[in-house]
Amino acid sequence: MAQAETAAIKSWQSVPFTKVAIDDAFWQPRLKVLKSTTMKACLDKCEETGRIANFAIAGGLMEGKFEGIYYNDSDVYKVLEGAAYALMTDRDPELESEIDRIIDLIAAAQESDGYLCTYFTLEAPDRKWSDMEKHEMYNGGHLIEAAVAYFEATGKRKLLDVACRMADHYDRVFGPGKRHWVEGHEEIELALVKLYRTTGEERYWKLALWLLEERGRGHGVGAIWDKEEWGPAYCQDDVPVRDIEKVTGHAVRAMYLYTAMADVVHASGDAAYVDALHRVWAHTVERNMYVTGGIGPSRHNEGFTHDYDLPNESAYCETCAAIAMAFWNHRMNLLFGDAKYADVVEREMYNGALAGISLSGDKFFYVNPLASKGDHHRVEWFGTSCCPTNLARFLPSIGQYAYASSDDGLVVNQYMNGEAALEVKNGTNVKVKQSTAYPWDGRIELTVSPDRADRFAVRLRVPGWCRGYKLTVPDGQVPGSEGLVDNGYLVLDRHWMPGDNVILELDMPVGVVRSRPEVEANQGRLALQRGPIVYCMEQTDNPELSCDDFTLAAREPLSVEHREDLLGGVTVLRGKAAEGKSCLFIPYYAWDNREAGFMQVWVREAEDRHLYRY
Repeated sequence: MAQAETAAIKSWQSVPFTKVAIDDAFWQPRLKVLKSTTMKACLDKCEETGRIANFAIAGGLMEGKFEGIYYNDSDVYKVLEGAAYALMTDRDPELESEIDRIIDLIAAAQESDGYLCTYFTLEAPDRKWSDMEKHEMYNGGHLIEAAVAYFEATGKRKLLDVACRMADHYDRVFGPGKRHWVEGHEEIELALVKLYRTTGEERYWKLALWLLEERGRGHGVGAIWDKEEWGPAYCQDDVPVRDIEKVTGHAVRAMYLYTAMADVVHASGDAAYVDALHRVWAHTVERNMYVTGGIGPSRHNEGFTHDYDLPNESAYCETCAAIAMAFWNHRMNLLFGDAKYADVVEREMYNGALAGISLSGDKFFYVNPLASKGDHHRVEWFGTSCCPTNLARFLPSIGQYAYASSDDGLVVNQYMNGEAALEVKNGTNVKVKQSTAYPWDGRIELTVSPDRADRFAVRLRVPGWCRGYKLTVPDGQVPGSEGLVDNGYLVLDRHWMPGDNVILELDMPVGVVRSRPEVEANQGRLALQRGPIVYCMEQTDNPELSCDDFTLAAREPLSVEHREDLLGGVTVLRGKAAEGKSCLFIPYYAWDNREAGFMQVWVREAEDRHLYRY
């Protein structure tokens, strides 16, 4: 890439979630359920469906034939990655022993030249690298991410060495002057950057860059490219990546691509992709994202159609796409230092992604509609089970989204009760403690404790949904507004003493949300949001109401009530429909955990409209 202007690049550094201890009434119970239930459920299903046995068979350790789909290896890798994250915060000998056993099988399945994909080893050894849709590098990317995570968790190199041998195989076969390759399902590109950061081997991020540069140049070959209704745009191979203007095709693939583009800019310092990233972000978020953070309305291509096509009942909104949106926006936040990207991460954390898993931790949504007549339910597993295994690695790593290190201090991006250890400029080590009942309450008390008195900046995100706030600083004086807010952050650049307290109180009234008029599905409708939480109505709470046969007046007051006895502890909204019947709204993420019945996010609005646009 040609060197370009880099002034707009901030290049903040992520704070590993191993430095973040979450002791939060909202997240901690979920993380416990994830480790005790979700992780075991996913490992058991990988065993039952032959996903794990495929490695043993490919390695000659047992007899049998390949079972499943050609991308099934990736589910095992994602569960291993999630297990590694769990081990980082709570070393569990039994879980670690099981992961070591599976890693031995994976190592046995690797071929002598470094190639690793059990489908091709067992079913089609003569067709390796012949169809770019067959997920060979996609599987490899998830192996790399698992290997990096497990090495960081345990210090054990076996899986990391497997990953390096595989990446070295890719590097020998593909690259400038070698074979062309456009991986049909992006993932390898961002994984190679992770491998570079762990090993220091620059050839890995340079291979990621080469793979990005292969796109949009006519090199794609395989099932996608031959399917007329999909074609190159389905896998983002229609234009060179630096020329991307709009989001297209399969939603998860697109988000992984943009994540990798941001990663490569961060690793290289080259801004050649920056304009494309800004363009496609605006196009995705402003025209193609649901209020829940869901993306990809179409079941046909698991992705995008045309601008403002956001149907509710038929919304696809794959759970993996919401998770991938969090990945991409996290990278954008680190790259450009703007709170709007952390706002999207928050929207996914509390809505789009979290809806994908049941409160019990053992049932999942692949598809996340915004309306249902009562016939859409979570299930224990899928033939293509990318979503459960993606949740198994996403949720235990949420601590990494809470903080960042800037060139002049630290950044608080997500609010959750707990503590973190960071290093700021001049080598000062800082402990940060958050005390909060977020997301139900907007009061956040921050205790900043540097190991020595020092001047540095603390940035506090003011969420995009927040219309007002109160700030109290250590000397009791609220700084003047001039120069205080920068890119959505309150910037406290001051001399900090150990134990200094900051209190940020975010106004958290119930907000009425309306779509842009171009969204036909939501014309004459409104949705409700309080803080980061998007709400919906379920039939089990509203037995007097019929599906979509009632209206709500925007001026109708809604009471806010916290119910510890309901859905694991939630804040609900109570009011009256315009027809006079009582109504109750619950958080969208919690729907379909009780009796079957209708669900709606966007409800019909009564005629008396009080104009308020979100």
